[in-house]
Formats: sequence, C-alpha cells, structure tokens
Amino acid sequence: MTVMLAAEMVAHERVRLNESMAKHTSWQVGGPAEQFFQPLDLADLCSYLRQSPTSKPPALWLGLGSNLLVRDGGIPGLVICLAGSLTGLQMMDDGNIRVESGVTGARLARFCADAGLAGGEFSAGIPGSVGGALAMNAGAHDGSTWEQVVAVETIDRLGVVRIRQPEEFKVEYRSVQGPPGEWFVAAHMQMISGTPALIREQIREIVRWRKQAQPLTERSAGSVFRNPEGGHAGSLIDQAGLKNTRVGGASVSEKHANFIVNDGSATATDIETLIELVGDRVEKASGIRLVPEVHIVGVKK
Repeated sequence: MTVMLAAEMVAHERVRLNESMAKHTSWQVGGPAEQFFQPLDLADLCSYLRQSPTSKPPALWLGLGSNLLVRDGGIPGLVICLAGSLTGLQMMDDGNIRVESGVTGARLARFCADAGLAGGEFSAGIPGSVGGALAMNAGAHDGSTWEQVVAVETIDRLGVVRIRQPEEFKVEYRSVQGPPGEWFVAAHMQMISGTPALIREQIREIVRWRKQAQPLTERSAGSVFRNPEGGHAGSLIDQAGLKNTRVGGASVSEKHANFIVNDGSATATDIETLIELVGDRVEKASGIRLVPEVHIVGVKK
C-alpha cells in the first residue's frame, strides 16, 4: 500500500549547515553534520525528500541520539532528525496504536498505561525514540519492540510512504533488516488489555530500577555492547576489572559496567578508543568478543 502526502512548505530553506552533532547525541560529542534537517511533521518530510536531489541518500536518520557515537570529523552529507518532529501517537479504529518515530519510549509507555493497555511497559526503560527502537529492535526488561508491531510505515528517498508488514523484515536480537532505501516513520502496535494501576506500577518499578542501576545523571549512550548469548556484557566487563577504566574524558561507569560516561571533556575518539579497549580486554579475559550495540558513524578527525 502506498500513501502519498502533500505539503506546501519548501523545506530545504530550513536546512542548517555544519550543525554540531554534540547538540543532538546523548554522549554530547561529535563533529558537525554537513547538512541538518528537522521536519515539522511527516508531510513536511515527504515534501522535503521530493524536492531534494536523489543522487545521494541521507547519511544518517537521527532520533534522540541515545545509541549513537558520531566521530569528531562529523557527518559528510545530510542528517535528518525526527526527534521532536514525528510525535503523533493515537488509538486507531482497529484498536491498535499508531506511534510515529519521534515519540519517546517513556511517552509510549505512559500512553499505554493511561489507555489500560499492557505490553509496552518495557519501553519506559529504553532511552530513545520509537524510530531507533524499530531500527534495532530495542528491548529492556524482557520485552522487545517488534513483539507488539503489526505494521510499520516507511519512507523512501523520494518521499513515498509505504505500509509494510512484519514478515517483510528480518527481525533478530538488536538487529532489523528490511527493504533497502526505506526508513521507519511510524509503527502500528497491538497491546493487550490491562489494569492501568498495575501497568503504572510496573513502569514505576522499571524507572526505579534504572535510577538505581544505571548512571542516568551522566552523559552516556545506554548499553554500549550487546549481551552475548547466555550472558551479560556488563558482568563480563566487570569481571575483567574494567570499571572506572579511563581514556581521556571517557570512563567505564562504576555504577554499570556496560555504560561509558563522558565527564564533559571527552571526545568521540576517547569514547571509541575505550570501546575498543574494553572489547579487547574482555576477549582476552573471557574468550568472548563483545559486539557493540551503539552505532558508530562519521569521519575520524
């Protein structure tokens, strides 16, 4: 099914040049994006893509930047930021939820609780937006994003929005592969009926656990490494004696070993070097090679 949307505004007039990516990532590091565009809404995004040259695809689609390391040399080409833009969230006539890619996990969880719908509580533990959660099958607290997905809306480089079914994607642990040249702009999610008070209590418990176990008040990007099969990356890092290990302004968190925190002076190079160091030392100590969960993009300086 193909949906064509129209918009009157000429969006390219709002493209910003040499935009600092440190402003748009939770690690607060990274060089400039050559071009940076934040649409007003989905129609505005469609209009922009239809008018922009198609010879070069966007270098990066960005949400809250909470699972992303942008190198110090920045991003050549275009960054499209959906955070704060695609924020639609509503019940559909079929009883499912339509949630756009810029909606945060925390807001989705609250919406479900208010509607008496269970199954989305885990999203309160995901420090990002729905678009990123769809792209990597983000999960927490025994739940994962695609378990509730019954359809997605994607957009291509020509600004065409399509509704696609889950079977058109290969969904695995922290990995999603689908039709090339398309990006997520919304999901249709099916929840189950529940008791609002119980759902809210589960959400509060998830939030309490995160505050106790994770360095939420520091500059980080969430879990740095994927959990290996049958184990936990944080435990392996801790067992290798790597808590507080530092490179420049970046260090392995004392609170949770699978978090790397920026003390305010770190560069992207500091963080990337520390990621590599942790991976090497864990492999030497345990024989297990950890796979980064964060996406590393851009040019080294």
